Amino acid sequence: MTSPRSDVSLDLLATCPQGLELLLAEELAALGAEPGKTTVGGVNLRADLAGAYRACLWSRLANRVVLRLVWQEGVETPEQLRAAVAAVDWSQHLAAAGTLAVDFHGQSAAIRHTRFGAQTVKDGVVDRLQAAGLSRPSVDLKRPDLRLYAHLHRGRLIIGVDLSGESLHRRGYRRDVGHAPLKENLAAALLVRAGWPAMAREGAPLVDPLCGAGTLLIEAAMMAADMAPNLSRERFGFHGWAGHDAAIWRELKREAEARANIGRKRCRSRFYGFDQSPAALAAARANAMRAGLPALITLTGAGLGGLRRPEGLTEAPAGLVITNPPYGERLGELPELVGLYAQLGERVRAAFPGWQLAVFTANPDLGHRIGLRAHKQYALRNGPLSAKLLLMVVPEGEAGQEGAAAPRRSEGAQMFANRLEKNRKRLKKWLRQSGECCYRLYDADMPEYALAVDVYGDRVHVQEYAAPRSVDAGQAQKRLFEALAVIPEMLEIDPARVVVKRRERQSGRAQYQKQAASGERFEVREGSARLWVNLRDYLDTGLFLDHRPVRRMLGEMAPGKRFLNLFCYTATATVQAALGPRGAEGAAGASDSVSVDLSNTYLEWARDNFALNGLDPGRHRVVRDDCLRWLETAGAEFDLIFMDPPTFSNSKKMAGTLDVQRDHGRLVRLAMARLAAGGTLVFSNNQRRFRLDADLAEHYVVEDISAKTFDPDFTRNPDLHHVFLIRHRGEAA
Repeated sequence: MTSPRSDVSLDLLATCPQGLELLLAEELAALGAEPGKTTVGGVNLRADLAGAYRACLWSRLANRVVLRLVWQEGVETPEQLRAAVAAVDWSQHLAAAGTLAVDFHGQSAAIRHTRFGAQTVKDGVVDRLQAAGLSRPSVDLKRPDLRLYAHLHRGRLIIGVDLSGESLHRRGYRRDVGHAPLKENLAAALLVRAGWPAMAREGAPLVDPLCGAGTLLIEAAMMAADMAPNLSRERFGFHGWAGHDAAIWRELKREAEARANIGRKRCRSRFYGFDQSPAALAAARANAMRAGLPALITLTGAGLGGLRRPEGLTEAPAGLVITNPPYGERLGELPELVGLYAQLGERVRAAFPGWQLAVFTANPDLGHRIGLRAHKQYALRNGPLSAKLLLMVVPEGEAGQEGAAAPRRSEGAQMFANRLEKNRKRLKKWLRQSGECCYRLYDADMPEYALAVDVYGDRVHVQEYAAPRSVDAGQAQKRLFEALAVIPEMLEIDPARVVVKRRERQSGRAQYQKQAASGERFEVREGSARLWVNLRDYLDTGLFLDHRPVRRMLGEMAPGKRFLNLFCYTATATVQAALGPRGAEGAAGASDSVSVDLSNTYLEWARDNFALNGLDPGRHRVVRDDCLRWLETAGAEFDLIFMDPPTFSNSKKMAGTLDVQRDHGRLVRLAMARLAAGGTLVFSNNQRRFRLDADLAEHYVVEDISAKTFDPDFTRNPDLHHVFLIRHRGEAA
């Protein structure tokens, strides 16, 4: 192949994010190219050299523009790949002593790694150059003279010169990507889908109420000001290409610069961004400055609650509110986001009646919380996430009505709210008398809202019970969002203080495995005990609320006794036993204690609970061991033993598995061997269908006290746990 003349039609491939192919084809046609068949993530096209340059300079949607040199079927082996590459006359594309880089994508049965594929392509280039008596090119991965694009999929090979170089979505104005997860060409696509180009021609304003680093604002302003998106880029891939025509490029760039100068002056649209993050706003200001658009963009530090119609827009035509709010990749983020989306709808209805609203989210169910029906939806991808652009019309006639058009609760959500209020009234007297600040408010009282709602002081812990397969997942998600909207309102609590998790059937010690790393723990009180809880990082919180009466009983039984806590978790039971009876003036609890568990994490938590209550670590020890193994080897006796084993565990740290129904007989006998004369074993478990071995009652005095161990907040589930007092025969209770 010889170096192309400016009037020769070139075979090109423009790549783009998946889902933008048709938009890109329309854009390329508007730029004067001849688009052909679209592929997944790309558009085939033909254009002359000026058209190829124009696509690099003006395309707002493309990632790369590739001059295609090889399009060959049946390439499977490294030898076939190398031969296909060597068939190209690379002297027409790579200048003498030029440097080379290869971006290889795809694989075959024999070519499994992209690095190996890239090396094979490079070897093919070297073969052809050396056969012509030319020097071997060196590799420069950062700034090569010639960057090759290579793609191999199902035997189809595409090789070409990457005319763009660095991906075209990198306009150059954005430096701090930490505040802008939305890529520039995806932002441009959202604006096109939202109808912004036509609105900009009318001088309409644009508002982003959650603007972050300002990507949507800047892309919209560049469209309105007729600015080529890559005008400020210093270097493209074609600059080091041997076929580059500098004169054509200079003329195209001069034209783009002139259009930008005129466009900025004539732009009638104005752009307004709001964000409560000072760091995000600082990044947005710096990005707008680098893009050459600071005069068109006004940035304000405010959260959604402070969203107002900017001054001077009363006479302007109806505009566009467009935003990319967070959408909760983790379940624990949902409580705040449910409120955020509802607030977005409320504020937009109050401040921007008659405007268009465009919301890009990877969680369309959250989009329903806005309270407006989307008249159009476009499926797109944001990196690996499937997402949707929701287009809505803000109804007229609600300007200035603060919250007047907030979305109404569904019938089910109102019933859920009524149940929460009913439960609060039912528990009010008990809470006032007991002084408890941690309690269960709701436990799947309504099957449609399968949640457990626990209050921990001024915070709320919500556990969603996994819906059975017979329940539609979409309906379950909708009801969860409804509940998360109701809970903060009914309990008059900040949504940021609501934590949600999904509770499924656990295997092994899954309930003890870390789910997050917030380190966000806080102190609560239970009677006279001070305890650390963590609502975010584990499935459980460090405090089993249903066992509150059992811990209270242990405190009453413990004074002066040697106490053993097996499977101790965070040792909250040991704390109560060590402190003694509630309300007793100067009463001493257990004389000493041993708390046994396998988890270093929870034993450290136990030590922190001891320190919080001023317990002497010399008298109250923690031991890391398998409880079965420890019982088999321990020699000490105890007057009071509490054992609350997990329902099932297959922890690798244990010798085998533990099934409480199968193994509790052995556990009880081993514990009774450590129980002193006159002592009591308090045996508890949470196996709902648990049945105590009949043999135990033949050897020991067994009393089932389960019914006495539920406070008013847990009386709805009498099989939630089972508690037995076990003593040696011949001893009085």
